[in-house]
Amino acid sequence: MMPTEEAPRHLPPDDPLRVELHNEVHARPPARIRLPALVVYVAVFNAGVSREQEFEHLRALPGQEGLRPEDLQGHFLRLRLPGCTLKWERHTEFTRYSVVQPLPASASLGASDPELLSHLAVPHGWLAGIPGRTLVAIKLAMLHDDLADPQASLVMARHWLGEHTVVASMMGNQAHSLVATDFLLRESGFERMLVLAPPATTETRAGRISQRLLEVETYRVMALRGLPVVKDLGHFLAESERTLADITEQLENKTTTDEALLETLVSLAAGVERATAQHAYRFAATRAYDTLVAQRIAELRERPIPGTQTIGEFMQRRLSPAMATVAATAQRLASLSERVNRASSLLRTRVDIATEEQNRQLLEKLTKGQELQLRLQSTVEGLSIAAISYYVVSLILYIGKAGKAAGLPIHPELAAGALIPLVLWAVWRTTRKIHEKLHAGS
Repeated sequence: MMPTEEAPRHLPPDDPLRVELHNEVHARPPARIRLPALVVYVAVFNAGVSREQEFEHLRALPGQEGLRPEDLQGHFLRLRLPGCTLKWERHTEFTRYSVVQPLPASASLGASDPELLSHLAVPHGWLAGIPGRTLVAIKLAMLHDDLADPQASLVMARHWLGEHTVVASMMGNQAHSLVATDFLLRESGFERMLVLAPPATTETRAGRISQRLLEVETYRVMALRGLPVVKDLGHFLAESERTLADITEQLENKTTTDEALLETLVSLAAGVERATAQHAYRFAATRAYDTLVAQRIAELRERPIPGTQTIGEFMQRRLSPAMATVAATAQRLASLSERVNRASSLLRTRVDIATEEQNRQLLEKLTKGQELQLRLQSTVEGLSIAAISYYVVSLILYIGKAGKAAGLPIHPELAAGALIPLVLWAVWRTTRKIHEKLHAGS
């Protein structure tokens, strides 16, 4: 009971999601079904189908003119209609519609493959107008039977289903009910299931039984959605694995240039990543639905009837190989992606080694060039010292001639010749100081 507005609050403020998450366990309660009953169940893919489209279709039912769009925000809705109850549930990939109504008298135990759709309580054509594509359609009949002799009950159940080969079992730790189905699609597009339960069966138990059985078939079909994907991927994976093997061989034998290998490897990696992105969700969903199938079958707590397969055994034989194939293909795709990454690392390592070798050779060439440049620089410096000394000596000669012309007792040529060693030493010493300053500055 929620406190009134005036009541004192003894807790910190609620997290914004607290109420929503708390009420999630009550979001999809099972129906209360009074036997004998007929449950007409349709599940459709809702890809491309908006909630507004489903709302408009539900509002077309008798007496639902007052239905509001916000009534569908909780992903679950139960409507009481004349002669039946309708339950709407929207899931991530599909939407379920369940019509629960009394079973027609003509379909009681003892009938053989009775016609049921003409007794449907919803308007004619309403089911066909459900927006979406049909995933599962089941007519589940629930009848009273004392189950004193399970074999005799099974014979009547087989007769009711039309004398087909059936899958059947007793359900519950106390064998409180019997379920039988042939998993066959009739011309109407529906499967048929039959549940026999004692008169003392409660309405809530009948609701739980119907919900589990309908969910087993729904999740089974959803789990199998991964199988066509696996078949489509088979050729791509085989071709990609051959291409990767060729790339690895060329890497080993060094028969192809790195550029060509890189182009092929990039194309292969892009294809593998595209396939992973396209199908990762489907593989994950397949695992999840397969787990749900196993859980729902475990909740049935089946007990075998001698000579007849149980639903669990049927699923184990028919569904498990498909699930194993999907799991193996998902692992194969993941392994291919890892091997492509390893091949990319090998090619990258080879390219890095080649690049380092090129850098080493380039450094060697640069070193040789620097040595030649140093030798050339030394040669040029030697020539520069000689040239500068020549000009200095020439200036001394001109100065000596000018002094002689002025009357000084000087012999210009002898003075210039005598000063040549001193000039050479002075120029060389000046050059050395300049070098020392440059090296000290660097």
